[in-house]
Amino acid sequence: MNLFKFTKSRVSSEHTSIGIDFGSFNVKLVKLRLSKDSAELLELGIESVGVDTLEVLNKITRSQDVKRLNSSFSGPATLIRYVNFPRMSYSELKQSLKFEAQKHIPFNVSEVNLDACILKNDLSDNKMLVLLAAVKKDSIKQRLKLIEDSGLIANLFDLDSLALINAFNFNYPADGSLKQKAIALLNVGASLSNLNILDEGLPRLSRDLHLGGNNFTQKLSDLLGVETVIAEGLKLKPEQEHLAKITAGIESVLANLASEIRTSFDYYESQCVNSVEKIFLSGGGSLFPGFKDMLANLLGIEVEHWDPLKRIQLAPNIDSQKAKSASGYLAIAVGLALRQGKR
Repeated sequence: MNLFKFTKSRVSSEHTSIGIDFGSFNVKLVKLRLSKDSAELLELGIESVGVDTLEVLNKITRSQDVKRLNSSFSGPATLIRYVNFPRMSYSELKQSLKFEAQKHIPFNVSEVNLDACILKNDLSDNKMLVLLAAVKKDSIKQRLKLIEDSGLIANLFDLDSLALINAFNFNYPADGSLKQKAIALLNVGASLSNLNILDEGLPRLSRDLHLGGNNFTQKLSDLLGVETVIAEGLKLKPEQEHLAKITAGIESVLANLASEIRTSFDYYESQCVNSVEKIFLSGGGSLFPGFKDMLANLLGIEVEHWDPLKRIQLAPNIDSQKAKSASGYLAIAVGLALRQGKR
């Protein structure tokens, strides 16, 4: 699966890399040219998901020079755990992974693909902190079929949360104002949200929250008695006559999301020294007016959107305005394109 490499990666030679984020509402494609510590955006694409996902994949890749691609998973078929293992080398960890992992995951190890990464190897009592991840084999099999049916090759698989962390750490290195601080990444998608807590750039907690942009749209549809397509438009561009109802509807759903986030923060802060000081937002579900400020008021914490293209150069053919308007949707796809795997 080649799941992990969310710290700074070195590119031995210049090459292109493609990340595709299969969201439940949109499919996002990012093509980068990677060289040493730099990246250049060569292409981007966003297509609405239709009934036929294969058709959407073909459409978004048709005009691109795409052979191998990186993609990722989230939701109930995936799992991330942060656990203490007996201290050992990475090769020993790989050899003992299935045995050690079965103690910490609810799936049978025969049903999943596993990977792990050592985050810290200097804990007390001869322990080390390990990030353990699993994806159900059935999900991987379905994704492989989709990719192969489109005539493409799966270069590597990742998890949405780790791709998100990869994109953030590339664009916002753990130095300066973020040094020695705990921050949270919240990526709000259509059907679920990815929440990650980083401490000095290293992940310490990851959760998929089953609330997203669709919940806000459905709430407005019910309150206003309109079709979901109309409610989606009103969510992004509220009409003055409906503003009070729209604000109340959004706040009621956002309160549920804030409660889930606060529960995660409380758990993390009970285990670690640092408190979460700031939330960095991404994802199409977080882009409607007022989301950032409402969430900040509910949690009493600073919240801001971050730019997954901040340190990525734009190729001459890229429309800078298009890239800017699309960037909020591209965090996971960027993180995937920054990954390296077999060529």
